[in-house]
Amino acid sequence: MNSKISLFVLAAGMGSRYGGLKQMEGFGPSGETIIDYSIYDAVRAGFDKFVFVIRPDMEEAFQEIFMEKYKNKIDISYVFQSLDMLPDWYKLNPERVKPWGTGQALLVAKDAIKEPSYVISSDDFYGKETFEIVAKFLREECSPELYSIPVYKLKNVLSEYGTVKRGICFTENGYLNHIEETFEVGRGEDGQIRGQKQTGESVDLEDETPAAMSSYGIHPSVFPNLEKRFDEFLRNLKDDLTGEYLLPEILSDMVQDKEIKIKILETDSDWFGVTYKEDGPIVRERLRQLVDKGIYPEKLEL
Repeated sequence: MNSKISLFVLAAGMGSRYGGLKQMEGFGPSGETIIDYSIYDAVRAGFDKFVFVIRPDMEEAFQEIFMEKYKNKIDISYVFQSLDMLPDWYKLNPERVKPWGTGQALLVAKDAIKEPSYVISSDDFYGKETFEIVAKFLREECSPELYSIPVYKLKNVLSEYGTVKRGICFTENGYLNHIEETFEVGRGEDGQIRGQKQTGESVDLEDETPAAMSSYGIHPSVFPNLEKRFDEFLRNLKDDLTGEYLLPEILSDMVQDKEIKIKILETDSDWFGVTYKEDGPIVRERLRQLVDKGIYPEKLEL
């Protein structure tokens, strides 16, 4: 049994496709951000500590919007992710502007996270039930050898406005075997969900197909492994301008190397996220519907 659990929020993304700091934008009826809903659900699920990773240039806005609001209500802190947070031996290409990816974003929190943690994205809405099942796993089952991944039914994570990329999960006896990134996922006029493999091959998918949405239940024992693999990633890097050290690939490799097992946590929660500016009105409407159903109050307060 783990006595403390934390929420780690990946909030350092550049927001280039969205066109601004979507992490800071209010989508709820009373101006709540998506992060506010994640904090609200996590507090209700019993999380003890909240750690964010942000860029240094976001600090002033983050302090104003989140630290002032929550500093006397929850255990909240933040760490920085920047391009120069690298091993001493590696020479940074001065032309690089792209962040190093979600693997490095978690790695920079190695001194801040000492307990089992739920890693989420700041611009994704995961749903109340998801936080509850992950919290239960982190307290009761999480160990250096056992992590978890919440999976959603594919039908619940499609877009009405175009195709999307989704991590399709291949499972074995309730555990993750591997994740296959699938592109152009959407429902055709005949009602069939289809996608495209990395090879370009078309694939038919079922409504109930499990899909991962960039969130993981992890143990702090991951950090030495993350550090070692980041070193290897940099040594083998072929594109020093755009190459990324990505958490889904790292965890999949750890499973394949039999270093960990990842338990599948099935959830019926709705998921929605903000990628493009056009997603804003859709997210506002869905949050409005959840408030009208009584799942959330008109104004979130801890």
